[in-house]
Amino acid sequence: MTSENEQILTGDKIAAASRKDAHIDLALDPATKSAGNNGFDRMRFEHCALPEITFSTIDLSVEFLGKTLAAPMMIGAMTGGTMRAEAINYALAEVAQDHKIAFAVGSQRAALELGKTASGLRVIAPDIPIIGNLGGIQLAQPGGIDLAKAAIDDLQADAIAIHLNPLQEAVQPEGEHDWRGVRDAIAALVKADMAPVIVKEVGAGISASLASDLFACGVAAVDVAGFGGTNWARIEAARRDDDITAFAPFLDWGIPTLDGLMAVTKSLPKTLRHEHLIIASGGLRHGLDAMRAYWLGADMTSLAGPMLKGLLDDDKTPSPEQLGQFAAQLKQQMALTLFLTGAQNLAEFRRKPAWLDGQAL
Repeated sequence: MTSENEQILTGDKIAAASRKDAHIDLALDPATKSAGNNGFDRMRFEHCALPEITFSTIDLSVEFLGKTLAAPMMIGAMTGGTMRAEAINYALAEVAQDHKIAFAVGSQRAALELGKTASGLRVIAPDIPIIGNLGGIQLAQPGGIDLAKAAIDDLQADAIAIHLNPLQEAVQPEGEHDWRGVRDAIAALVKADMAPVIVKEVGAGISASLASDLFACGVAAVDVAGFGGTNWARIEAARRDDDITAFAPFLDWGIPTLDGLMAVTKSLPKTLRHEHLIIASGGLRHGLDAMRAYWLGADMTSLAGPMLKGLLDDDKTPSPEQLGQFAAQLKQQMALTLFLTGAQNLAEFRRKPAWLDGQAL
């Protein structure tokens, strides 16, 4: 016979899974996008009218987490833990493998607590970096390190991302409000040396001071995940059935992606840049935005919302073919950015002139 506590726990797991499905639908709703933008429209490159290169030979390849990718592009963390999310993740993995780009799964907590496995993702995508995902709050709870190990082992993950989402949790009806011990838990996970640790926000940004602190405790990468894209505060507000007036001033809170990325890259001493990876995400819309972020110092760029929209057809059924076309378009836009600046490869591209708000960078 199931005990009362086990019934409550089972109910919590079911509620978490239902919440994940609601998140997918709301993330597709234009009303949940940030009212502001990521800031990248403020940046321009110098046009090269005589590139003296062949477009088809432009090289976007990069090394990331020990593997060679076709471009500095990653399918960003979105969802997990339900049958619907599983179908989405398998389709995303297929496209990532076909296009030789990295793939980050959404939070694995719900799936692991329900006893589900996502090990098939590695079968579908054997050659690309796959990044696991767990919330900072969950990591800091009893058994958090073991849960992280299970997340890594289940995917044979190349790294694990720990997501920080205090704004989302504050607005979420069933959100976690006790954030004590999260930094120590991250440091403990780094020390456990199971896999490289990435720390990311979910759309409100990571400041330069926090990034420096995280690198000091040994994380391999920071994903600035700035303001300007899918807005999880707005998503959680939409899920509430009570008065959200108290949250209204904070629904567009955060560090715009461009500002956060520039602050983080400038805060790192040049002698340490090769030791720490910076990932740019948060409202990146197309390949030009991705290359703006790369020029500013990002080692990898990540798109989540546009990838989800690109994957789902009119019936909200995952279509790898449709997303494959979108991924190819993104890579074409990235290559076109190099072509129009006269750069043969990424190293040359970073030496090309650029401006921000009319001022040379």
